[in-house]
Parts: sequence; structure tokens; C-alpha cells
Amino acid sequence: MTSDRLFVYGTLMRGFDHPMARLLAQHADFLGEASCRGRLVLVKHYPGLLLSDAASDLVHGELFHLRAGEELLRELDMYEACGEGFPEPTEYLRRLIDVTGGDGAPVPAWTYVYNWPVAGLPHIESGRFLEH
Repeated sequence: MTSDRLFVYGTLMRGFDHPMARLLAQHADFLGEASCRGRLVLVKHYPGLLLSDAASDLVHGELFHLRAGEELLRELDMYEACGEGFPEPTEYLRRLIDVTGGDGAPVPAWTYVYNWPVAGLPHIESGRFLEH
């Protein structure tokens, strides 16, 4: 199972003056705002996504369609320091999850899930990184 969609919830969102956010903007089409079940923690100056089954736990972000999916995902894996060649456990794991777009229908999309211990990290209650 694979997807050419990517769900972002932090520094890769539109409006961030960041090289990887610009790369994504150049090579992907913005599909709209989206959400997934999960919780956000503030790691440092960036957030981490923890998946959740609770309906009340929602993380808000943006959904993109990747034009050159495999290549772009490899670049993003390098940025997130996960995938081949990085020591385990990596800080993030790329996972295919269901995200809900503006039309309310779930679609599969890649996202980066936080993979390190979260004890003591603050929870971003709103589920919106830009509002923390």
C-alpha cells in the first residue's frame, strides 16, 4: 500500500520559511487543510505527532499531492532523519495513515510520526502547531 499524498503538521506547512517547506511547495500540490487522529507534543522548536484512537484527539495540518512521490519522500526522509542509514530508533517514522480532508472522507497519506520518548514534553492542546 502506498500513497502520493503527504500530511504535514509542523515546519513543512505552507508559510514556513524553511528550505524543505519550499521544496515541498515546489514539487507538490496543496490539496487543503486536513486532520488526523493524534496528539501533538512540542519537541523543541518543532512538533511531534503521536497517533491516537481517541476521537477527541485531533491534529490539524495540510494535505499535499506529491508530483514525484518516491524522490520527494526520500528527500523528506533525509530531513526527518529516518529511513535507511540512520541509527535506530529514529526520531520520526514515516507511516501511512488515514487523514480526513475538507470533504470529510478519509484518505491514506504519508506522515511523520514521533518515535522517541515523550515524557515531560508539553502537549499542544489545540492540535495546531501554529497556535502553540
